[in-house]
Amino acid sequence: MRWWDIDRVLGLEKDLFPEDAWSRGMFWSELAHSRGPEATRRYVVAEEGERLVGYAGLASAGDLADVQTIAVARDYWGTGLGGRLLTELLRAATVFECAEVMLECRVDNVRAQKLYERFGFEAIGFRRGYYQPGNVDALVMRLTTKPDSGSAAGSTSVQGTEING
Repeated sequence: MRWWDIDRVLGLEKDLFPEDAWSRGMFWSELAHSRGPEATRRYVVAEEGERLVGYAGLASAGDLADVQTIAVARDYWGTGLGGRLLTELLRAATVFECAEVMLECRVDNVRAQKLYERFGFEAIGFRRGYYQPGNVDALVMRLTTKPDSGSAAGSTSVQGTEING
């Protein structure tokens, strides 16, 4: 993801997360930490031709990574794009040498929870009222990587969709 992607990202963000959408400033702040030798973030976009159909981001600190966001256009749900984006984030966690990857997921987003479980994430707790202003709880999930297994990322492909970081 680059600065010139932010307008398209915001369009998808507001469509998918109308109550708790990230602001332009939040994306700018994350991208400011995604370049150079001291980078601690990895953000990618998925495009179909000129259309942005998904995006995802990861933050790292020491040996811990946190999935910040994953979004897939509604007409791409069920195509494997979410898994492909998550794979890119897990590759980044490996590059950042993170032993654990954490994330929060809305308790009512069962589709996303099933995706994370397929990748080996396990539920470890809740954060009450995490998503505001809707006061929706978050399920906290964790993936512990094994040093001898290399990347936890699998291989998923979506025909004709390109992931760009």
